[in-house]
Amino acid sequence: MATPASHGAPDGPGAAAVPPELAKLLRDQLEAVADEVEEEVRRQVPEYAARSTDGTNRAHLRSGVVQALTLFVDHIADPRGRGDSITAIYHELGRGEALEGHSLETLQSALRVGGLHAWRLLGRTTEELGLDSAVMAGLGELAFRTVHEVAEAAAAGYAEGQLRSTDELERRRGRLLGLLLGEGPVSPEAVRDLAHGARWTVPPYVAVVVLATAADQREEERPLAAAGALVDMESRPPRMLVPDPDGSGGFGGRAFALALRGRPAAIGPTVPTTEAARSLRWATRALGLMGRGILPRQGVVRCADHLSTLLLHSDEPMLDLLRVHALAPLDAVSEQQRGRLAQTLLAWLLSGSNVPDVAARLHIHPQTVRYRLRQLEKLFGEALHDPGSRLDLILALTSAQKNEEFLNSRP
Repeated sequence: MATPASHGAPDGPGAAAVPPELAKLLRDQLEAVADEVEEEVRRQVPEYAARSTDGTNRAHLRSGVVQALTLFVDHIADPRGRGDSITAIYHELGRGEALEGHSLETLQSALRVGGLHAWRLLGRTTEELGLDSAVMAGLGELAFRTVHEVAEAAAAGYAEGQLRSTDELERRRGRLLGLLLGEGPVSPEAVRDLAHGARWTVPPYVAVVVLATAADQREEERPLAAAGALVDMESRPPRMLVPDPDGSGGFGGRAFALALRGRPAAIGPTVPTTEAARSLRWATRALGLMGRGILPRQGVVRCADHLSTLLLHSDEPMLDLLRVHALAPLDAVSEQQRGRLAQTLLAWLLSGSNVPDVAARLHIHPQTVRYRLRQLEKLFGEALHDPGSRLDLILALTSAQKNEEFLNSRP
Protein backbone atom coordinates (compact mmCIF):
# COMPACT_ATOMS: atom_id res chain seq x y z
CA MET A 1 0.00 0.00 0.00
CA ALA A 2 1.39 3.40 -0.96
CA THR A 3 2.26 5.73 1.88
CA PRO A 4 0.30 9.01 1.75
CA ALA A 5 2.46 12.06 1.39
CA SER A 6 2.24 14.90 3.89
CA HIS A 7 1.25 18.22 2.41
CA GLY A 8 -0.46 21.49 3.27
CA ALA A 9 0.50 24.37 5.50
CA PRO A 10 0.82 23.71 9.21
CA ASP A 11 -2.37 24.83 10.97
CA GLY A 12 -3.67 23.22 14.15
CA PRO A 13 -2.58 20.17 16.18
CA GLY A 14 -1.00 17.48 14.07
CA ALA A 15 -1.50 19.46 10.87
CA ALA A 16 2.20 19.57 9.96
CA ALA A 17 2.79 15.84 10.29
CA VAL A 18 -0.40 13.96 9.36
CA PRO A 19 -1.22 13.55 5.65
CA PRO A 20 -4.95 14.19 5.01
CA GLU A 21 -5.09 11.17 2.65
CA LEU A 22 -4.71 8.96 5.72
CA ALA A 23 -8.27 9.89 6.68
CA LYS A 24 -9.73 7.89 3.79
CA LEU A 25 -7.66 4.83 4.60
CA LEU A 26 -8.76 4.90 8.26
CA ARG A 27 -12.36 5.74 7.42
CA ASP A 28 -12.58 2.54 5.36
CA GLN A 29 -11.72 0.56 8.52
CA LEU A 30 -13.96 2.59 10.86
CA GLU A 31 -16.82 0.06 11.17
CA ALA A 32 -14.48 -2.83 11.89
CA VAL A 33 -12.60 -0.78 14.50
CA ALA A 34 -15.92 0.32 16.01
CA ASP A 35 -16.94 -3.34 16.44
CA GLU A 36 -13.82 -4.09 18.47
CA VAL A 37 -13.95 -0.88 20.50
CA GLU A 38 -17.60 -1.49 21.38
CA GLU A 39 -16.78 -5.02 22.54
CA GLU A 40 -13.81 -3.80 24.60
CA VAL A 41 -15.92 -1.18 26.38
CA ARG A 42 -18.53 -3.77 27.30
CA ARG A 43 -15.78 -6.10 28.52
CA GLN A 44 -14.00 -3.59 30.72
CA VAL A 45 -16.87 -1.38 31.93
CA PRO A 46 -19.39 -3.59 33.79
CA GLU A 47 -22.19 -1.02 33.63
CA TYR A 48 -22.14 -1.07 29.84
CA ALA A 49 -22.02 -4.85 29.80
CA ALA A 50 -25.17 -4.91 31.94
CA ARG A 51 -26.91 -2.48 29.61
CA SER A 52 -25.98 -4.39 26.46
CA THR A 53 -29.13 -6.53 26.75
CA ASP A 54 -31.23 -3.42 26.11
CA GLY A 55 -31.43 -2.61 22.40
CA THR A 56 -31.67 1.15 22.94
CA ASN A 57 -28.66 1.28 25.28
CA ARG A 58 -26.64 -0.88 22.92
CA ALA A 59 -27.50 1.43 20.02
CA HIS A 60 -26.40 4.46 22.07
CA LEU A 61 -23.06 2.81 22.84
CA ARG A 62 -22.53 1.92 19.19
CA SER A 63 -23.41 5.42 18.07
CA GLY A 64 -21.02 6.96 20.61
CA VAL A 65 -18.13 4.78 19.47
CA VAL A 66 -18.76 5.50 15.77
CA GLN A 67 -19.12 9.25 16.35
CA ALA A 68 -15.87 9.49 18.31
CA LEU A 69 -13.95 7.54 15.66
CA THR A 70 -15.54 9.69 12.95
CA LEU A 71 -14.43 12.86 14.76
CA PHE A 72 -10.87 11.54 14.96
CA VAL A 73 -10.80 10.76 11.24
CA ASP A 74 -12.40 14.13 10.45
CA HIS A 75 -9.61 15.86 12.38
CA ILE A 76 -7.07 14.01 10.25
CA ALA A 77 -8.85 15.16 7.08
CA ASP A 78 -9.11 18.74 8.35
CA PRO A 79 -7.22 19.54 11.57
CA ARG A 80 -8.85 22.98 11.57
CA GLY A 81 -12.35 21.49 11.69
CA ARG A 82 -14.34 21.94 14.88
CA GLY A 83 -16.53 18.84 14.76
CA ASP A 84 -19.41 20.73 16.40
CA SER A 85 -22.09 18.33 15.21
CA ILE A 86 -20.33 15.34 16.76
CA THR A 87 -19.48 17.06 20.05
CA ALA A 88 -23.14 18.12 20.19
CA ILE A 89 -24.03 14.43 20.02
CA TYR A 90 -21.73 13.73 22.98
CA HIS A 91 -23.24 16.67 24.86
CA GLU A 92 -26.63 15.02 24.40
CA LEU A 93 -25.16 11.64 25.35
CA GLY A 94 -23.82 13.06 28.63
CA ARG A 95 -27.13 14.75 29.32
CA GLY A 96 -28.97 11.49 28.72
CA GLU A 97 -26.68 9.63 31.12
CA ALA A 98 -27.52 12.13 33.87
CA LEU A 99 -31.25 11.96 33.21
CA GLU A 100 -31.09 8.17 33.41
CA GLY A 101 -29.32 8.39 36.76
CA HIS A 102 -26.05 6.90 35.50
CA SER A 103 -22.65 7.93 36.83
CA LEU A 104 -20.41 10.37 34.97
CA GLU A 105 -17.46 8.23 36.04
CA THR A 106 -18.96 5.30 34.10
CA LEU A 107 -19.14 7.39 30.94
CA GLN A 108 -15.62 8.70 31.44
CA SER A 109 -14.33 5.16 31.95
CA ALA A 110 -15.95 4.11 28.68
CA LEU A 111 -14.28 7.03 26.90
CA ARG A 112 -10.87 6.17 28.34
CA VAL A 113 -11.18 2.46 27.54
CA GLY A 114 -12.61 3.10 24.08
CA GLY A 115 -10.07 5.78 23.20
CA LEU A 116 -7.09 3.67 24.26
CA HIS A 117 -8.31 0.59 22.41
CA ALA A 118 -9.11 2.58 19.27
CA TRP A 119 -5.63 4.08 19.33
CA ARG A 120 -4.08 0.62 19.57
CA LEU A 121 -6.12 -0.67 16.63
CA LEU A 122 -5.48 2.35 14.45
CA GLY A 123 -1.85 2.35 15.52
CA ARG A 124 -1.42 -1.11 14.01
CA THR A 125 -2.77 0.18 10.71
CA THR A 126 -0.40 3.13 10.65
CA GLU A 127 2.54 0.87 11.48
CA GLU A 128 1.66 -1.32 8.49
CA LEU A 129 1.81 1.80 6.34
CA GLY A 130 5.32 2.49 7.56
CA LEU A 131 4.57 6.05 8.70
CA ASP A 132 7.44 7.88 10.36
CA SER A 133 7.56 9.04 13.98
CA ALA A 134 6.48 12.59 13.12
CA VAL A 135 3.22 11.32 11.59
CA MET A 136 2.63 9.04 14.58
CA ALA A 137 3.19 11.96 16.94
CA GLY A 138 0.72 14.05 14.95
CA LEU A 139 -1.84 11.25 15.10
CA GLY A 140 -1.33 11.05 18.85
CA GLU A 141 -2.05 14.75 19.21
CA LEU A 142 -5.24 14.40 17.18
CA ALA A 143 -6.31 11.35 19.18
CA PHE A 144 -5.78 13.24 22.46
CA ARG A 145 -7.66 16.23 21.06
CA THR A 146 -10.57 13.98 20.02
CA VAL A 147 -10.88 12.30 23.42
CA HIS A 148 -10.63 15.68 25.15
CA GLU A 149 -13.35 17.23 23.00
CA VAL A 150 -15.86 14.42 23.39
CA ALA A 151 -15.15 14.08 27.12
CA GLU A 152 -15.58 17.83 27.62
CA ALA A 153 -18.83 17.85 25.64
CA ALA A 154 -20.15 14.82 27.55
CA ALA A 155 -19.27 16.40 30.92
CA ALA A 156 -21.02 19.64 29.98
CA GLY A 157 -24.09 17.70 28.86
CA TYR A 158 -24.00 15.64 32.05
CA ALA A 159 -23.89 18.79 34.20
CA GLU A 160 -26.88 20.21 32.34
CA GLY A 161 -28.71 16.89 32.62
CA GLN A 162 -28.07 16.74 36.36
CA LEU A 163 -29.82 20.07 36.84
CA ARG A 164 -32.74 18.89 34.74
CA SER A 165 -32.67 15.49 36.42
CA THR A 166 -32.75 16.97 39.92
CA ASP A 167 -35.74 19.15 39.09
CA GLU A 168 -37.55 16.32 37.37
CA LEU A 169 -36.75 13.91 40.19
CA GLU A 170 -38.19 16.36 42.72
CA ARG A 171 -41.35 16.68 40.63
CA ARG A 172 -41.73 12.92 40.37
CA ARG A 173 -41.16 12.45 44.10
CA GLY A 174 -43.67 15.19 44.78
CA ARG A 175 -46.26 13.34 42.69
CA LEU A 176 -45.45 10.10 44.52
CA LEU A 177 -45.81 11.77 47.91
CA GLY A 178 -49.09 13.32 46.81
CA LEU A 179 -50.39 9.90 45.80
CA LEU A 180 -49.36 8.26 49.06
CA LEU A 181 -50.77 11.03 51.27
CA GLY A 182 -53.90 11.73 49.24
CA GLU A 183 -57.46 11.09 50.33
CA GLY A 184 -58.35 8.39 47.82
CA PRO A 185 -57.44 4.69 47.73
CA VAL A 186 -53.83 3.93 46.81
CA SER A 187 -53.03 1.25 44.25
CA PRO A 188 -49.78 -0.68 44.91
CA GLU A 189 -49.22 -0.83 41.13
CA ALA A 190 -49.51 2.97 40.82
CA VAL A 191 -47.08 3.39 43.70
CA ARG A 192 -44.56 1.05 42.09
CA ASP A 193 -44.81 2.86 38.75
CA LEU A 194 -44.32 6.32 40.25
CA ALA A 195 -41.60 5.09 42.61
CA HIS A 196 -39.64 3.64 39.68
CA GLY A 197 -39.66 7.00 37.90
CA ALA A 198 -38.76 8.78 41.16
CA ARG A 199 -35.89 6.35 41.88
CA TRP A 200 -37.40 5.53 45.26
CA THR A 201 -37.40 2.01 46.67
CA VAL A 202 -40.86 1.13 47.96
CA PRO A 203 -40.56 -0.07 51.59
CA PRO A 204 -43.11 -2.33 53.29
CA TYR A 205 -43.75 0.20 56.07
CA VAL A 206 -43.53 3.98 56.46
CA ALA A 207 -44.36 6.72 58.94
CA VAL A 208 -45.16 10.36 58.35
CA VAL A 209 -43.45 13.16 60.25
CA VAL A 210 -45.06 16.60 60.42
CA LEU A 211 -43.03 19.60 61.53
CA ALA A 212 -43.95 22.79 63.29
CA THR A 213 -43.63 25.62 60.77
CA ALA A 214 -40.53 27.68 61.55
CA ALA A 215 -40.61 31.43 61.07
CA ASP A 216 -37.09 31.32 59.58
CA GLN A 217 -37.63 28.19 57.51
CA ARG A 218 -35.30 28.07 54.51
CA GLU A 219 -36.01 26.25 51.28
CA GLU A 220 -32.71 24.38 51.37
CA GLU A 221 -33.56 22.79 54.71
CA ARG A 222 -34.78 19.35 53.69
CA PRO A 223 -34.21 17.10 56.71
CA LEU A 224 -33.71 13.38 56.01
CA ALA A 225 -34.16 13.72 52.23
CA ALA A 226 -30.74 12.14 51.74
CA ALA A 227 -31.86 9.19 53.89
CA GLY A 228 -34.62 8.25 51.47
CA ALA A 229 -37.43 10.30 52.97
CA LEU A 230 -39.94 11.96 50.65
CA VAL A 231 -40.05 15.58 51.79
CA ASP A 232 -42.54 18.39 51.20
CA MET A 233 -41.44 21.53 53.00
CA GLU A 234 -43.96 23.67 51.10
CA SER A 235 -47.02 22.04 52.67
CA ARG A 236 -48.54 23.40 55.85
CA PRO A 237 -47.48 21.83 58.07
CA PRO A 238 -44.27 20.61 56.39
CA ARG A 239 -44.20 16.83 56.18
CA MET A 240 -41.90 13.91 55.48
CA LEU A 241 -42.61 10.30 54.64
CA VAL A 242 -39.87 8.13 56.13
CA PRO A 243 -39.25 4.56 54.94
CA ASP A 244 -38.53 1.73 57.38
CA PRO A 245 -39.23 3.98 60.42
CA ASP A 246 -38.53 1.24 62.95
CA GLY A 247 -35.25 0.16 61.35
CA SER A 248 -31.71 1.40 61.89
CA GLY A 249 -32.39 4.56 59.87
CA GLY A 250 -35.59 5.39 61.74
CA PHE A 251 -36.35 7.57 64.73
CA GLY A 252 -34.31 5.93 67.42
CA GLY A 253 -31.09 7.86 67.12
CA ARG A 254 -29.82 11.30 67.95
CA ALA A 255 -29.22 11.91 64.25
CA PHE A 256 -32.96 12.19 63.65
CA ALA A 257 -33.39 14.96 66.23
CA LEU A 258 -30.34 16.75 64.82
CA ALA A 259 -31.78 16.51 61.31
CA LEU A 260 -34.89 18.36 62.53
CA ARG A 261 -32.68 21.21 63.83
CA GLY A 262 -34.60 21.44 67.08
CA ARG A 263 -37.95 21.97 65.38
CA PRO A 264 -40.93 20.39 67.19
CA ALA A 265 -42.28 17.42 65.27
CA ALA A 266 -44.88 14.69 65.53
CA ILE A 267 -44.28 11.20 64.18
CA GLY A 268 -47.31 9.27 63.01
CA PRO A 269 -47.73 5.54 63.62
CA THR A 270 -45.91 3.03 61.43
CA VAL A 271 -48.25 1.76 58.71
CA PRO A 272 -48.07 -0.16 55.42
CA THR A 273 -46.87 2.13 52.64
CA THR A 274 -50.22 2.31 50.88
CA GLU A 275 -51.81 3.50 54.16
CA ALA A 276 -49.43 6.44 54.65
CA ALA A 277 -52.35 8.91 54.70
CA ARG A 278 -53.50 7.36 57.98
CA SER A 279 -50.10 8.06 59.56
CA LEU A 280 -50.32 11.64 58.28
CA ARG A 281 -53.74 12.17 59.89
CA TRP A 282 -52.57 11.07 63.32
CA ALA A 283 -49.28 12.96 63.11
CA THR A 284 -51.13 16.14 62.15
CA ARG A 285 -53.55 15.65 65.04
CA ALA A 286 -50.64 15.12 67.44
CA LEU A 287 -48.94 18.30 66.22
CA GLY A 288 -52.15 20.21 66.88
CA LEU A 289 -52.30 18.82 70.43
CA MET A 290 -48.67 19.84 70.91
CA GLY A 291 -49.58 23.39 69.97
CA ARG A 292 -52.35 23.38 72.60
CA GLY A 293 -50.08 21.98 75.30
CA ILE A 294 -52.02 18.73 75.60
CA LEU A 295 -48.94 16.91 74.32
CA PRO A 296 -45.39 18.20 74.99
CA ARG A 297 -44.82 21.43 73.06
CA GLN A 298 -41.14 20.82 72.29
CA GLY A 299 -39.07 17.96 70.94
CA VAL A 300 -40.25 14.96 68.97
CA VAL A 301 -43.59 13.39 69.92
CA ARG A 302 -44.28 9.85 68.75
CA CYS A 303 -47.93 9.01 68.29
CA ALA A 304 -47.21 5.45 69.43
CA ASP A 305 -46.34 6.82 72.88
CA HIS A 306 -49.60 8.79 73.23
CA LEU A 307 -52.28 6.58 71.67
CA SER A 308 -54.78 7.01 74.53
CA THR A 309 -54.47 10.81 74.43
CA LEU A 310 -54.91 10.84 70.67
CA LEU A 311 -57.91 8.57 70.89
CA LEU A 312 -59.40 10.66 73.67
CA HIS A 313 -59.09 13.85 71.61
CA SER A 314 -60.09 12.34 68.27
CA ASP A 315 -63.66 13.66 68.74
CA GLU A 316 -63.48 16.90 70.71
CA PRO A 317 -67.26 17.60 70.79
CA MET A 318 -67.89 14.09 72.13
CA LEU A 319 -65.14 14.59 74.70
CA ASP A 320 -66.78 17.83 75.85
CA LEU A 321 -70.06 15.97 76.29
CA LEU A 322 -68.31 13.26 78.31
CA ARG A 323 -66.74 15.84 80.63
CA VAL A 324 -70.01 17.67 81.12
CA HIS A 325 -71.89 14.45 81.86
CA ALA A 326 -69.30 12.61 83.99
CA LEU A 327 -68.16 15.63 86.06
CA ALA A 328 -71.57 17.24 86.51
CA PRO A 329 -71.64 16.43 90.27
CA LEU A 330 -68.62 18.74 90.81
CA ASP A 331 -70.73 21.73 89.72
CA ALA A 332 -72.30 21.63 93.20
CA VAL A 333 -69.06 22.83 94.88
CA SER A 334 -66.97 25.98 94.61
CA GLU A 335 -64.36 26.41 91.90
CA GLN A 336 -61.48 25.99 94.36
CA GLN A 337 -63.05 22.85 95.84
CA ARG A 338 -63.75 21.51 92.35
CA GLY A 339 -60.06 21.49 91.40
CA ARG A 340 -58.96 19.81 94.66
CA LEU A 341 -61.67 17.18 94.55
CA ALA A 342 -61.00 16.47 90.85
CA GLN A 343 -57.28 15.96 91.50
CA THR A 344 -58.02 13.69 94.45
CA LEU A 345 -60.62 11.68 92.54
CA LEU A 346 -58.31 11.07 89.56
CA ALA A 347 -55.41 10.06 91.82
CA TRP A 348 -57.74 7.71 93.73
CA LEU A 349 -59.05 6.07 90.56
CA LEU A 350 -55.55 5.64 89.07
CA SER A 351 -54.07 4.26 92.31
CA GLY A 352 -56.61 1.48 92.68
CA SER A 353 -58.47 3.26 95.52
CA ASN A 354 -55.33 3.20 97.71
CA VAL A 355 -55.47 6.13 100.16
CA PRO A 356 -51.74 6.14 101.12
CA ASP A 357 -50.77 6.17 97.43
CA VAL A 358 -53.10 9.10 96.81
CA ALA A 359 -51.62 11.00 99.74
CA ALA A 360 -48.06 10.40 98.50
CA ARG A 361 -48.96 11.39 94.95
CA LEU A 362 -50.63 14.66 96.03
CA HIS A 363 -48.24 15.37 98.93
CA ILE A 364 -51.09 15.66 101.46
CA HIS A 365 -52.01 13.84 104.67
CA PRO A 366 -53.98 10.57 104.33
CA GLN A 367 -56.64 12.00 106.58
CA THR A 368 -57.14 14.84 104.12
CA VAL A 369 -57.61 12.24 101.38
CA ARG A 370 -60.26 10.43 103.42
CA TYR A 371 -62.06 13.70 104.10
CA ARG A 372 -62.19 14.53 100.40
CA LEU A 373 -63.30 11.01 99.51
CA ARG A 374 -66.27 11.34 101.88
CA GLN A 375 -67.19 14.52 100.01
CA LEU A 376 -66.86 12.72 96.68
CA GLU A 377 -69.03 9.84 97.93
CA LYS A 378 -71.79 12.35 98.69
CA LEU A 379 -71.45 13.94 95.21
CA PHE A 380 -71.05 10.83 93.01
CA GLY A 381 -72.61 8.06 95.10
CA GLU A 382 -72.55 4.58 93.54
CA ALA A 383 -70.91 5.90 90.34
CA LEU A 384 -67.55 5.70 92.15
CA HIS A 385 -67.90 1.93 92.33
CA ASP A 386 -69.44 1.19 88.92
CA PRO A 387 -66.74 0.03 86.43
CA GLY A 388 -68.30 1.87 83.47
CA SER A 389 -68.72 5.10 85.41
CA ARG A 390 -65.18 4.86 86.76
CA LEU A 391 -63.85 4.58 83.19
CA ASP A 392 -65.88 7.64 82.15
CA LEU A 393 -64.51 9.55 85.13
CA ILE A 394 -60.90 8.60 84.33
CA LEU A 395 -61.30 9.73 80.71
CA ALA A 396 -63.08 12.96 81.64
CA LEU A 397 -60.63 13.86 84.41
CA THR A 398 -57.58 12.96 82.31
CA SER A 399 -58.74 15.29 79.52
CA ALA A 400 -59.52 18.00 82.07
CA GLN A 401 -55.99 18.00 83.49
CA LYS A 402 -54.97 20.72 81.04
CA ASN A 403 -57.60 23.16 82.34
CA GLU A 404 -56.03 26.12 84.07
CA GLU A 405 -58.16 25.87 87.20
CA PHE A 406 -57.42 22.15 87.48
CA LEU A 407 -53.68 22.54 87.17
CA ASN A 408 -53.26 25.63 89.29
CA SER A 409 -55.45 24.71 92.25
CA ARG A 410 -53.57 23.78 95.43
CA PRO A 411 -53.70 20.15 96.57
